[in-house]
Amino acid sequence: MIELKNVTKKYGNFIAINNMNFKIEKGEIVGFLGQNGAGKTTTMKLITGIIDPTDGEIFINNEKLSTKCKKNIGYMPENIPLYQDLTVKEFINFIAELKCVKKDERKNEVEKLIKDLRLESVKDKLIKNISRGYKQRVSLAGALVGNPEILILDEPTVGLDPKQVIEIRNLIKSLRKSHTVLLSSHILSEVTQMCQKVIIIDKGEIIAIDTPQNLEAKINKNCIIVNIEDPSNNIKNVIKDVPEISQINFKKDIDKNTKQYEIFVKDEHDIRKKLFKILPKHNITIVELKTSETSLEEAFINLINSERGNEDVGNNKKGI
Repeated sequence: MIELKNVTKKYGNFIAINNMNFKIEKGEIVGFLGQNGAGKTTTMKLITGIIDPTDGEIFINNEKLSTKCKKNIGYMPENIPLYQDLTVKEFINFIAELKCVKKDERKNEVEKLIKDLRLESVKDKLIKNISRGYKQRVSLAGALVGNPEILILDEPTVGLDPKQVIEIRNLIKSLRKSHTVLLSSHILSEVTQMCQKVIIIDKGEIIAIDTPQNLEAKINKNCIIVNIEDPSNNIKNVIKDVPEISQINFKKDIDKNTKQYEIFVKDEHDIRKKLFKILPKHNITIVELKTSETSLEEAFINLINSERGNEDVGNNKKGI
């Protein structure tokens, strides 16, 4: 279990992490999402104890973060810090020594990690002579040495080819039974497939914590897509008659006479029946009306833009 309570990290006057609070339960795989510079890596370094918070507390398995707690954490940094002049097998064995894996267990553990991460073909090669994809797997092996309860993985699939991504993804999903995993990723589809929960941060602050499915549903519930024939361009007047609407965005031309709009709704009102009554009164013909099918990526972008006070929640679309 990982818990952050009112955690802040400052570098001089710059606030990298601002009053962050979240809890990850034992056995969960949680995705950590945010744009570059949002504070993901800083938060991970705080959890692993590499850097200390300016304010607040971090708890691992209900104990305040300490040297003892750190033994239960495996960390895979994004920048792959490996000893280039060691072979793959030598490096994993060296990490096992650093983590005080018992000597009589060390050989079996190293061989198991080499097998699980499909490193057999490069185990005797110098790390400097293997591809980035293999280096990524060696770094993950280092995090798994000692079978830590908690794994902190910063961009674990960067540099891997599609087949390797699937292999690592399946491996991470298999860890759910015996490990708690926090992983960052820019590949949102991966988070959907691997993670039970998502934490989205922006500028060092949490803006959403939920399941991938609920994040998508929240955006979908608040957006209706309509294809309409509106020869007099009366759509702009509909907001006056339907106060539940927060904004209407032009999306695209379907054909010469038909246009598509996004209608954003305040809170969680269902206004579909109301639109079927109101739009014809404005000489607008409804060709199609449906709720939006938003991907996690669109939900992520919309949440970021919405938090920043961007009035155009639809992102890069003309508002009315």
